[in-house]
Amino acid sequence: MGARRGQEYLEGLRDGREVWFGGKRVDVAEHPAFAGTRAGLAGYFDWQHRYADECLMADPESGERIGVSHLIPKGAEDLRRRAVALERLARYSAGYLGRTPDYVNVTTAGFAGRLDVFGKNGNTRAVTALTRFQREIALKDLALTHTIVHPVVDKSVDDISGVNGELALKIVDKSARGITVRGARLLATLGPFADELFVYPGQPLPKNADPAYALAFSVPMSTRGVVTICRDHYGMSGPTVDRPFSSRFDEQDAFIVFDDVVVPWDRVFIDGDTDIYNKIMGSGWTGNVMQQTSIRAAVKLEFAYELASRMVEAQNAGARSDNQQLLGELWCYSALVRAAVKAAEAGAHEYGDGTWFCDDRPFRALRSMVPGWMARANEILKLVGAHNLIATPEAAAFEQPELAPRLEKYLRGARSVTAQDRAKLFRTAWDFVGSALGGRNELYERFYLASVSRTLSLNHLLAQREQDWNAVPEFIERSEA
Repeated sequence: MGARRGQEYLEGLRDGREVWFGGKRVDVAEHPAFAGTRAGLAGYFDWQHRYADECLMADPESGERIGVSHLIPKGAEDLRRRAVALERLARYSAGYLGRTPDYVNVTTAGFAGRLDVFGKNGNTRAVTALTRFQREIALKDLALTHTIVHPVVDKSVDDISGVNGELALKIVDKSARGITVRGARLLATLGPFADELFVYPGQPLPKNADPAYALAFSVPMSTRGVVTICRDHYGMSGPTVDRPFSSRFDEQDAFIVFDDVVVPWDRVFIDGDTDIYNKIMGSGWTGNVMQQTSIRAAVKLEFAYELASRMVEAQNAGARSDNQQLLGELWCYSALVRAAVKAAEAGAHEYGDGTWFCDDRPFRALRSMVPGWMARANEILKLVGAHNLIATPEAAAFEQPELAPRLEKYLRGARSVTAQDRAKLFRTAWDFVGSALGGRNELYERFYLASVSRTLSLNHLLAQREQDWNAVPEFIERSEA
């Protein structure tokens, strides 16, 4: 098939998947609340064809055009090629969509590039299964979501102890057909609208953990026993010009329950091997997937900086020192992300099995810092926008002969900015930070790559292992001489 277009993607949603929304089982292909999201995601698939030179490539075996996000990097040039595609894809939503299909595509390509890890302990079946699976999703251009977090109820114990262990996803049976799994995982962003659900390690299992929790697999969203439970939908109906983000970019997070789901062996990549399970995420995942996440973050922060700058200009408030400082601060965040991406790409190297990923150290720093920068970017937009963010008439108001002259007189911008252009600008900013989707998006940015406290601790532990830190005693010794 090769790279799909939007209509082909939409047709794939008609598969009978079990999705619950608002207390009812719904058809995601038809439910009116999801119309905007469906259109937004279809637009993503059309976008990759609009910019095919950047986003698509010829499959080396079949010759069909597939997404560059499926590329398994074998050198620095492959990473540069992929960066161009990832940037173009991020620009579709100004970096607002966090779980576009290229996110999990990059993850899966990275796993397929480290078959030496999945094949440890002679696991040749998993190697074959993962290789075939990665090619299948590339050739069919499937949209994947993932679930990697356990549903923790009692935080006084680890994720799989006590009542937590009763709820966590685990293997309950093995047969000639495959494995049977039971339990739950979260949080499947894009879940109701994905074609496949990929389950893989998030955090290492505790020492001496039951191997039943050590699993990685993928199943179609329509698989019997896969139950998708949606949160409230933050998408809004109406013209895109009034709500450019929430009219089409609510990715819809979901909680996934696995009611004795049978996973065939050709979709099972880890089935009880805790050694492999605990090594997967430390085998290049950060250096691989965070090229995608960091490029998206750069695009989003640059958009936020330009948006804030234009709001200041529309008020003729650019000479105010407080606004200059806020804009300068916001620019710093975007520039630092860009610099870290360049440093990571410049330090790319082979991680194993002939596969190249970026240097993960700059990305590890971003993983801890960007969540706070994103929240601060939203705050800056609110500060420079102030009450103007909510003094914004809808587009339909300008079509009313009685209203339009009043709006143009009292709600125009400074200099030559018309009231209609001012409304578009400030409504875009409000939808970015202040709408229901804006609130959800900020929460997503804070936690989708794990909590900052956890990543900061991990950064310290890894830094201690990666080099000897002798500058302090050496300096003291020289001072005493």
